[in-house]
Amino acid sequence: MGNWRFDRNKLLIGTYCLKEYAFSEAHVRMLADAGIDYICSAPADRALLDRCQKYGLGVFAAGILPAWWGGDGERAGGLSEAAPVSSYEEAAERFADHPAIWGLDMGDEPSALDFPHYGKLFEAMARLFPDHFPYLNLYPNYASVAWNTDTQTVNQLGTATYPEHIARYTECIDSDYICYDHYMYSKTVSGAYENLRVVADRCRETGRDMWIVLQVNSLWPEKWVTLPQLRHQAYTALAFGARAINWACWTAGWWSNQVLDDQGKPTEQYGKLCIMNRELHALSGRYMKYRNISTHFLGFGEDSEHIRTVEQAAEKTLSAGSFRAVRAEDGCAAVVGYLKSEEGGEALMIADATDPLDLNADGKGPRSVPCADGTTEAAAWTLTFRVDNPALTPVVMVNGLPWKALKTGEGEYAVRIEHCAGVLIELKPNGV
Repeated sequence: MGNWRFDRNKLLIGTYCLKEYAFSEAHVRMLADAGIDYICSAPADRALLDRCQKYGLGVFAAGILPAWWGGDGERAGGLSEAAPVSSYEEAAERFADHPAIWGLDMGDEPSALDFPHYGKLFEAMARLFPDHFPYLNLYPNYASVAWNTDTQTVNQLGTATYPEHIARYTECIDSDYICYDHYMYSKTVSGAYENLRVVADRCRETGRDMWIVLQVNSLWPEKWVTLPQLRHQAYTALAFGARAINWACWTAGWWSNQVLDDQGKPTEQYGKLCIMNRELHALSGRYMKYRNISTHFLGFGEDSEHIRTVEQAAEKTLSAGSFRAVRAEDGCAAVVGYLKSEEGGEALMIADATDPLDLNADGKGPRSVPCADGTTEAAAWTLTFRVDNPALTPVVMVNGLPWKALKTGEGEYAVRIEHCAGVLIELKPNGV
């Protein structure tokens, strides 16, 4: 596609919404310190762009192209009138470039009725802005569907089902990615898993990257998203092959408990996001060498509410490539991605899913155990697997840190996994 100004070979971490009260140099430095790579829905303010360039941040700039948001679906099918190709040509004539502008915001959550015209706009982007990433974000699967016919416009998706919505996007739009938002802790875990499944399947089928917008804020003011909940969202997305993660919201955008309050001061979410993003960046160099081949639900009970609406059966054991007899012991559950590199390397990306809701809000999870000093610590469980090839050895990272796989027998291994942890297990030739 284009000659982008950012490295698509690294795991990119972004954030949504930067209000003017957070444009200062100190605020931009806070973004960089928190491990943010790019900002969405920020204006092309020259002073802001200069500061972003200084700290190595990119901006997917809003306000350069005609704004479009699908909203409740009332405007579905109206994009071609609101944003004709000529409006992109006029924008290109007015455009004042800046090195910090990585891409241009083309809109948010359009109806499938507007995908054919977006196909034309993507072609215009490639012609008029060849060095700038065309950023477009799609609805989650809890958006409303068409009520009766293909011409029905009072709906959000513009299709009868969500898989049809995603398929229609790939049929109409020549992008090399699919980006969508889903806020797990405002809806259901099961719905989030099914959304990941649908998009990941389509990404594999069409050779596209998956980008995802996750929540650091809260629908309910009294509920703050915990660090384990951040981990579960991010590591589950990686288990499905995500290659960019965008946290919503940094400043006031929608809902409550943003990373900065309305005075521009960091909330408790800032520290949590610093930890989360540090883990993701530490994992990036290893994880991004691979592509997701398949994703599995391991150890979930048949009556688990967390896979109730997922159109994929859970498995008690998993064998994929050189990984054999993979099991979640101790009555636990995990989302497991099987990965392969171009060179033939193999890995598993595992997200603990035993308690994705983090029901104990102290961040330790309900499966905590007592310690001798009277405190508690998160209970752990064991993932076991076998590698029949004696020339391969498992190399493990947990939450971005090196970990040990315990050898329990000839070709047999066990890995200790804690609450909402993300685990990458690579198979390396002996001596490497």
